[in-house]
Amino acid sequence: MMTSMVMLVLAAFLASAVEAVEAFTLVLAVGVTRGWRSTLMGAGTATLTLAAVIAAFGPALALMPIDALRVMVGTLLLIFGLQWLRKAILRAGGYKALRDEDAYYLAERAAARAAGLTLHAGMDWYAFTLAFKGVFLEGLEVAFIVLTFGTSQGSIPLAVLGAGLALVLVMIVGVLVHEPLRQVPENTMKFAVGVMLTTFGIFWSVEGTGIEWPGADGALLGILVVLTLVSLGLVAVLRWLHARHALHTASTAGMGA
Repeated sequence: MMTSMVMLVLAAFLASAVEAVEAFTLVLAVGVTRGWRSTLMGAGTATLTLAAVIAAFGPALALMPIDALRVMVGTLLLIFGLQWLRKAILRAGGYKALRDEDAYYLAERAAARAAGLTLHAGMDWYAFTLAFKGVFLEGLEVAFIVLTFGTSQGSIPLAVLGAGLALVLVMIVGVLVHEPLRQVPENTMKFAVGVMLTTFGIFWSVEGTGIEWPGADGALLGILVVLTLVSLGLVAVLRWLHARHALHTASTAGMGA
């Protein structure tokens, strides 16, 4: 039980930190370009909306039979986890570009600057809407993770704690540096989240069918280790293939010259 609780908080923390960094970059770009009042109101409204979603759907999910809930949650976590893991492996293997926070920040600033400034009731609704949409869309996955992890483990407060800590930490660091958080190892965090979500997805999908894992919650560590090793192996293979392709391209270009 302790193993699953620690992994629950850590997964919620890492997933929330990744999404919070991406949302922060957008809010910073809009706030610096168009002003902070409407931007912060949009971001705050989105945060409250996400909290309301968790508060509304948490009790409803808790009413489901635990086995049916774990099969459903396990399947959804597998879908989400494999998506995160696939993108992280492709980025680490060199087949997908890493996210560039500076480029994203500059693009959002240019778009915000190009939009006309029209105030209604003292509000810049473009800034409000952009900040709301960015925070809400980035936060939906966090809300999903908090709901699924929390209800399956019977501890939504722990999942909320992990997500809340990440949000506060990103906000504090962001306010202090007042620039895009380019030093955050975003792909490494996404890799870790992908492995964790997939681990829980496999564990709960099987457990929900009535099959008992050897070692109970301790099996989570075994699944986590196997998935990590397989994923790192895939990264190594992709890097080798990418280097081989680059060498072949360079050789072909050299012969053509």
